[in-house]
Amino acid sequence: MEIIFFSANMEIIKEWRVKHDIEHSITCYDLTSLKSMLTELSDYILIADYDSVAGDINKMITSNSVPKNMIILEKAPEIATGKMLIAHNVKAYGNARMLTVHFIQMLQTVLDDKIWTYPELTAALSKISKDEPLKEESESLLNNRLTAKEIEVVKLILGGYTNDAIASALEITTRTVKAHVGSIFSKLHVNDRVSLVLLLK
Repeated sequence: MEIIFFSANMEIIKEWRVKHDIEHSITCYDLTSLKSMLTELSDYILIADYDSVAGDINKMITSNSVPKNMIILEKAPEIATGKMLIAHNVKAYGNARMLTVHFIQMLQTVLDDKIWTYPELTAALSKISKDEPLKEESESLLNNRLTAKEIEVVKLILGGYTNDAIASALEITTRTVKAHVGSIFSKLHVNDRVSLVLLLK
């Protein structure tokens, strides 16, 4: 698994390498060098610096050519930006200066083919207004694939509830909630809460 850093700012790449103790990585400074590198590799994680290459990233988004396993980091991440990037198949979005413990969690989440976001963005992505009904096709999907209890769990997930809060609301154990969530993900062919929200919204 290769780590590719994509940035026009050498200082941030140096900072990432030193701070997170990354000995081996590849650096691309522009879209041309990145595209060339991606044709040679099949197994990689791409970590992009939104502060210096946002224009290039936006070109990839508009041409529908976002690479797999793409992580975007920004010095001042914003929820609106994060929502847009995750909706366009970016696998992770967060603070360019995050702690190493979070950086490692983020990499592992992407390696597990799941979406990683920081807590405030995850909550914003999960939250659906109580007055906002699900789309008709989403309701149909839930009714066709899930049990009544699983549908209750989904609606609480969409309300931004944690597993513990769902357990309390439904008067069941957190372990039972986790079992329901696993079953929901399997039946709806999603890997995580963010993917579930994107599917149903």
